[in-house]
Amino acid sequence: MTLPTYRLPQFLIVSALGLVMIFTWGSTYYLLAILADPIASDTEWGIRSVTGALSIGLFTASLASPLIGRKIQSGSGRSILSIGCFLICIGLCTLGTAQNILIFWFGWTLLGFGMAAGLYDPAFATLGRLYGKDARRAIVLLTLIGGFASTVCWPLSALMLEAWGWRGTVFGYAAIHAFICFPIIIFLIPSPSDDTIQKNHQTGITQAGFIKDKTKSLLTFASIQVIQGLIVVNITALIFTYLQAQGFTLTAAIAIGALMGPSQVAARLIELANKERHHPMWTLSISVTMVTAGLALLALDNGFAALAIILFGIGSGLFSIARGSLPLALYGEGQYPTVIGALARPWLMAQSCAPILGILLIIWIGPQTSLKCVAAFSAINIFLILWLWKITADLR
Repeated sequence: MTLPTYRLPQFLIVSALGLVMIFTWGSTYYLLAILADPIASDTEWGIRSVTGALSIGLFTASLASPLIGRKIQSGSGRSILSIGCFLICIGLCTLGTAQNILIFWFGWTLLGFGMAAGLYDPAFATLGRLYGKDARRAIVLLTLIGGFASTVCWPLSALMLEAWGWRGTVFGYAAIHAFICFPIIIFLIPSPSDDTIQKNHQTGITQAGFIKDKTKSLLTFASIQVIQGLIVVNITALIFTYLQAQGFTLTAAIAIGALMGPSQVAARLIELANKERHHPMWTLSISVTMVTAGLALLALDNGFAALAIILFGIGSGLFSIARGSLPLALYGEGQYPTVIGALARPWLMAQSCAPILGILLIIWIGPQTSLKCVAAFSAINIFLILWLWKITADLR
């Protein structure tokens, strides 16, 4: 079958890809937020065994991400995204038919490979291949649309759960991937033209030595991502535990925690409205500063929890943009898919470990002391940002 070679306007392409991101994130990363308890209750597998499956998926994704980046570098992001969609569909069907925890974990392993080929990093790489150095605005718009994943999919999951049970819910998401996401990728996401492939190949050859000489900047940025990954997932997963330990009721904790999503979206809207007037290093710097300030304010337990969550949401929202746009600005489009794929490994690996480490820390030293440790850990990124500014001065 010959696929279409016409090029739609960038806004329509990114909007279509953003819709795919909503359901990809919602049916993987955010899936167990609604389904973990019903699955554990229905199967008696235990809540830890069920929630730990997400760590299996993220760890699998971290192992596969560098290979995904190299494949996009040498071929079409559309093909990789379609494979990711297919794997997520198969993984969800495996979850829906699982009769024991081992099959359930195997389903999450398949989802992990699907996430490696279907979440932000391969989407960023695809946009980099399509638009080169002009991809930054597309990346910002994509993260803005994708930021509605939990807003859309948590209520949708709850509705399907009530109507069909947890198995029917995962089958429902599998159908969405098969009949909505897959056709969008195949028919609306273009492949780069032959001229673009040749240009990027030549640029990649000329920049290979350049990037090798910048190992320090790559390692520093990877370290920032590891710390940020550990922190963001820890807070997202355990925010209600931390807030209730400070005396908030569950209802109040939910209301305060709900400020995180709108803060992320607002930060991305401001970044989009700014129209690339500043270097992505500033986006990364503001992101890390806001996250650290929010955590410090929350750890002080002085009654400003809502403001703390808003600051944290702003920082985490901007970080998604910086993850995609900074490597493009520093190293160019020639090796962008390979670089973004390599950087995804430590990011995803940190996220896979974060919930387990956070729970262990709370068990050992209590939630309030744990929160102070997390805030202090976040401050390390301030020093890493200063170092990154210094060692990338010749790239900007």
